[in-house]
Amino acid sequence: MKDKYANGYVFMASSLDGFVARQDNSLDWLMKYGVDENDNSFEEFTENIDVLVMGSGTFKTVLGFDQWPYKMPTYVMSRILTQGDVPKSLQDKVTIKALSPNELMQFLVQKGLKKVYVDGGKLVQSFINNGLINEITLTLIPILIGKGKRLFDETESDIDLELINSKQMKFGFVQNHYRVLKK
Repeated sequence: MKDKYANGYVFMASSLDGFVARQDNSLDWLMKYGVDENDNSFEEFTENIDVLVMGSGTFKTVLGFDQWPYKMPTYVMSRILTQGDVPKSLQDKVTIKALSPNELMQFLVQKGLKKVYVDGGKLVQSFINNGLINEITLTLIPILIGKGKRLFDETESDIDLELINSKQMKFGFVQNHYRVLKK
C-alpha cells in the first residue's frame, strides 16, 4: 500500500466537544484566542509535507482569510468547483481535482508527492475511512461550541491510534500527536 498511495497526515484543531468548525464553516471560536508567537508546531509539521489536499468547504473558508496561508502546492477535492473558481492570484498554487481519495493519493504518489497534509472535516473522515491517514495531530481547544462540523463521525470499524506525544500549550490548548495503526 505504501508504494501505491501517498501518506496522509492530519493537523487540525478541535473544540473539546469535537467540532472543527461551526455549521457555516466559521472558525471564530478558534480565532478569538490569538496567536502564540512561540508555537511553531505548524511550521515543523509542514517542513516535510509535499502537498496539501483540502475539501471545497475548507477552500472557501481559507479564501476568506487575509492572505493565502500555505506555501505548498494545494489540491482541492471537488466535483462542483472547477479551476475557473480559483482566484487568478492562486492559479499557480491551487488545483481542483474531482477524484476519489484513493485515486487522488495514487495520482499524488505518481507525481512524486508522498507526504500529504489532508485538511477539512468531511475530507479527513473520508481519508480515514479509506485507510489513507498515517498520523493525526489534533490540538484540543478548551471551549464547548455545542454544534458544528465534527472531525470524526461514524467509522466503518474501530481505528486504533498510538499516542506519539502530547504537549500542553498556551491558552490551555493540548496538542496530541497520534500514529494510525494499520490492520
